[in-house]
Amino acid sequence: MHPRMSCCGPNRRTVLGALGLAALLPFAGRTKARALPDAAVATDLEVVTITDTSVILTWTTLAPDPAGRLIPVDADTHVRIGPADSARAPAPVFADDHPTPFHYAEIGGLEPGRAYRFEAWSADLRAAPALSLTTSDPAAPEARGEFTTLVPPPGRRLRTLALANDVHFGEQISGLIAGDLPPGFRQGPGLAPYPEVMLAAVLDDLRRPDRGAELLLLAGDLTAEASELDTRTVRARLDGWGALGRDYLAVRGNHDRPHTGGEYAGCAPAPADHRDCWADAFSARQQLVEHEVGGLRVLGLDTSSLDGAGGSIERAQFDHLAERLRADPDRPTLLFGHHPVTTESGLSNLAGPGFVLDGRDSGELQALYTRSPGVFLQHSGHTHRNRRTRPDAPCAVEFLEVAAVKEYPGGYSLLRLYEGGYMVNFYKTRTEDARRWSALTRGEYFGLLPDYTLGTCADRNHVVPRDFSGLR
Repeated sequence: MHPRMSCCGPNRRTVLGALGLAALLPFAGRTKARALPDAAVATDLEVVTITDTSVILTWTTLAPDPAGRLIPVDADTHVRIGPADSARAPAPVFADDHPTPFHYAEIGGLEPGRAYRFEAWSADLRAAPALSLTTSDPAAPEARGEFTTLVPPPGRRLRTLALANDVHFGEQISGLIAGDLPPGFRQGPGLAPYPEVMLAAVLDDLRRPDRGAELLLLAGDLTAEASELDTRTVRARLDGWGALGRDYLAVRGNHDRPHTGGEYAGCAPAPADHRDCWADAFSARQQLVEHEVGGLRVLGLDTSSLDGAGGSIERAQFDHLAERLRADPDRPTLLFGHHPVTTESGLSNLAGPGFVLDGRDSGELQALYTRSPGVFLQHSGHTHRNRRTRPDAPCAVEFLEVAAVKEYPGGYSLLRLYEGGYMVNFYKTRTEDARRWSALTRGEYFGLLPDYTLGTCADRNHVVPRDFSGLR
């Protein structure tokens, strides 16, 4: 196969890959460059997504303003790729002369399991990775200038599910941890609130043919504070995309838990004089969400507590889950819930062990999985990062945390099921407004957010063998 470009908009891009790499070599260096100001840089290069046949690269062009501050500047977008075992230089495979500071290039038509060298260019500037631990690591594709495509599981592809979380609808300032610290980020004047921008970008992506998600799983924190307005509005936005219980499923996170106060007075009652607006819009508190598609069982856990950021599962929901798994322990089963489960997650997240699922509940849940061999993956949010962690019990379950929708890196994961296993890939959203906001919020946590949230290439893109031959 030869690289080809996956177009994101009409009449803006030149598809070069159909000619093949060898035919493209005479065109090298003939692309028209857009002049950039002196001292401009092309930076923050990231190899975000690597599938069996495609790769997605992103980067930003910046230049100093009169005060010496680096600000985004427009430039064109070009990518060169070539087989790593070839003596020839990488050839042009992607050209987009539409000016933008926020560059997004998707190249398809690659061969599975093959190593490729690559270069990303804007005008005459070659994009370089940021000075972050994640992308400057000598083993990272960005630092090496080389990536290897995945080898897909054997058999037919059966279906595609999308995994997303942490929209925080209604939030006004992103990046706050305690009080007003660290300094947060606001959307610019005249622009739509960033949770609306980022959710719209996800929903737009998932309906495009090159993503083609059949079911969207939302693992909590759809709202900032579960007000009546925010829960009803986010439900309306999702209903404009698909039907709850058919096209998408949702569980609550700690931000969606019942609240007190006058602004919630119109919502359903909950224990301890709380008002539960989420229950009005989605489902009752600590209620298991159940779904089945083509023989695949999907179960959603409400891990929210009435108070605090940590997670718990109350006895009635635990018993319901155990009953469902015990009735058919070998059925392929995917679970999703807001709070991560494992000890490794508790020790490696910024807020510590109290931020994840309660230790006793985690132990009971993982013990339940050891008796249910059909359970193969649990999707969590809450930490706003891409990360896989090890189970504490002898269960063959992948515990996967997916980065937030609402801020850098700003996206979702696709879970592609095959007869012989599954492939996970993380995607950034690609509308212009979403790319702008994602680039801005790289600066959260004093500029350290990418090191915490992007995750390694293997966290974001990997294949797991599994027998799904019984699925339809």
